[in-house]
Amino acid sequence: MFRRRSNSHHSEEDDSLQSESKVNELKTAMGPLSGRTLTYCDDACLRRYLEARNWNLDKAKKMLDETLKWRSSFKPEEISWEEVAIEGETGKVYRASFHDRHGRSVLILRPGMQNTQSLDNQMRHLVYLIENAILNLPEGQEQMAWLIDFTGWSLSTNVPIKSARDTINILQNHYPERLAVAFLYNPPRIFEAFWKVVKYFLDAKTFQKVKFVYPKDKDSVELMRSFFDEENLPTEFGGKAKLKYDHEEFSRLMAQDDIKAANLWGFDRQSEKVFHLGNKHSGAEVVPEPVGVTPPAS
Repeated sequence: MFRRRSNSHHSEEDDSLQSESKVNELKTAMGPLSGRTLTYCDDACLRRYLEARNWNLDKAKKMLDETLKWRSSFKPEEISWEEVAIEGETGKVYRASFHDRHGRSVLILRPGMQNTQSLDNQMRHLVYLIENAILNLPEGQEQMAWLIDFTGWSLSTNVPIKSARDTINILQNHYPERLAVAFLYNPPRIFEAFWKVVKYFLDAKTFQKVKFVYPKDKDSVELMRSFFDEENLPTEFGGKAKLKYDHEEFSRLMAQDDIKAANLWGFDRQSEKVFHLGNKHSGAEVVPEPVGVTPPAS
């Protein structure tokens, strides 16, 4: 950023000062914020949007404005595990019980375990787990890692192109700089045709984070193991840990996390549940509003 680079320590200080200045500029450009928007738009958040747009203030502001509109309609912080639990019965996506070597939350995705038909609900389930992974990041860590297991994957369980596009759109545009790396482990040859289409939805930064790993390719295996302790890495990914998804146990953990999330965002999930139940049984003349699922922004 500055021309003089004779002292690396001073250089880092200069970069930090310039970064802080840009964050303050974006904060000013966003104007007064309140409620959940204020909670969301902390300094770390603003920095991620600036970084995603190469520190271009106008582009970062546009990106953040679009995210705030999306969050206002999709309401990811309000999704409860109870609403999406059916999607998780097979363990097709869940937060792992371990972190990577950098302390990042890990999401395990097993597309071959697809068990439902509704793309909207599948997307709500994934967004819920992205939010949950963020909720469970240790202090000072902002990113997550994805491990994608292709066991059982076939054309019949294939993720539709629309679903893949929407997933990429949400991850890139509304969770910038949240993904550190995504390892695609041993995808079958038939996946190549699908990938040729999907990769065009990825921006350059996200594309660089996608790594293919094949058991017989020593370099790719070593790369993945540089991110994970072999004792934690499930056998399905070439590690030593036995992967066993217990839906009841995971549901119990998610119910606890729902309380944590409600506290973070400033609402009482239990009161909301009681309110809705009250409306539902308050009399024949009162028709409860249907629960709408807002499709992801395209």
